[in-house]
Amino acid sequence: MNEYLPLAVGHMIGLGAIGSCLGVGLLASRYVEASARQPELMEPLQAKVFLLVGVLDGAFIIATGIGLWFATANPFKG
Repeated sequence: MNEYLPLAVGHMIGLGAIGSCLGVGLLASRYVEASARQPELMEPLQAKVFLLVGVLDGAFIIATGIGLWFATANPFKG
């Protein structure tokens, strides 16, 4: 089981990064589209966009931290 740990950690960090990047990209594109259609909503939407970007990046950073914890101090060791 321990021989698959680096593969699992790599998937955990890599898929988290891909998901976070796609989420931030989609969020930013929709924000730019919405602000182009209705410029008066630009400021109220900006706070929500920053909050959501922080949540998306926070989830990736937590997954990276757990993956690195598994890689360095293997809790599954018998």
